[in-house]
Parts: sequence; structure tokens; C-alpha cells
Amino acid sequence: MRPATLPRARADPPPAPARKQLLLLCYPAGVEIWEVFQSLGRPALDELVRHISLGTLKAYKLYEPFKIRAHLTKLNTEHLRKSTGRFWDRLSSGDEGLAKDLAQAILVSNIGFIVEVLNFLNIPHDGNGFLPKDFSGEKYLTEGWQQRVENEFRGRYPDSLLRLYINHLMWEVDKQAKIYAS
Repeated sequence: MRPATLPRARADPPPAPARKQLLLLCYPAGVEIWEVFQSLGRPALDELVRHISLGTLKAYKLYEPFKIRAHLTKLNTEHLRKSTGRFWDRLSSGDEGLAKDLAQAILVSNIGFIVEVLNFLNIPHDGNGFLPKDFSGEKYLTEGWQQRVENEFRGRYPDSLLRLYINHLMWEVDKQAKIYAS
């Protein structure tokens, strides 16, 4: 008789409304997120892809949709990292669908970082990095907030992740914002 084993602890996905909000929050119409990836450069893309957590994608039910969008028959860390060249080519040709899904996979995989930034900026959230549905950031994202975030988190997190999230937050407030590059 084999001894009983305890199931492994998993990160619980957010409740259904938050999961739906996350799927919709990426980028407004007219924003070309592939241009942010282009502004970061290929080495930054390689670094960001290394920070994608497959377990987190599964927990948030983004694993299969991302695998399909990435054109991968098998999604594991090895295949993901070997695909960055193809991702770069697709992003360079303006593949906005891949850019949005890639940004979402990166951000969801770094929820801890997102929570830290939101707390630093005193932006209300549900404790898991999800903004309220009626979020209006003008009150919180005052003049120079981007540089303050960079100064606070530089060295603790990759610059490429900082810039990706700063651009994301900018577009939450101003749908017409230009790409932020420090």
C-alpha cells in the first residue's frame, strides 16, 4: 500500500469577473503594442519571454490560447525560448494579436511586480494587481510617475519589464499616449 500524498499547492486563478477583466484589459484600439516590443529590442524580448510562467498561464486559463497564438504545437520553456526569433519576425511585421497575447502572458506571469508598482503608486486594486473596472488613473499617475517607477524598481526588475508595464499603465489612463522610452 502506497502512502497518501498531498496535492501540490497551486496559485488559484482570480474569480471569474477578474479573469474576464484581465483578458480584456491589455490595450485599446489604435495602440500598436508590437511597437513597444520593437522599441525594447530583440534582447529584451528574449529576456521577457524567459519570465513567462507556464504554470501561471495555466492558472489563468491563458495557456491554450497563448499556445495557439504563438503557433506552437507544444508549449514548454524550451520551445518558448527557441521561438523568440519567430516571435521577433512576427512582431516586426506588425502582428498585433501576438503582441497583445505576449504582453498579457508576460504581465500575468509577473503579477507580484505589478502589485508592487500599484502599491508604490497608491493605485487601488483588488490585491492581485487587477484594477477596478471604472479605474481612472489621472489622480494617481501624476507628472513624472514613469520616472519615479523606473527609479524605484530599476535593478530589482528587468528594464524591459518596467517599460512594458509603464506603457501598459499609460494606456489605461490615456488611450492616445505615445510609447514611453526612458
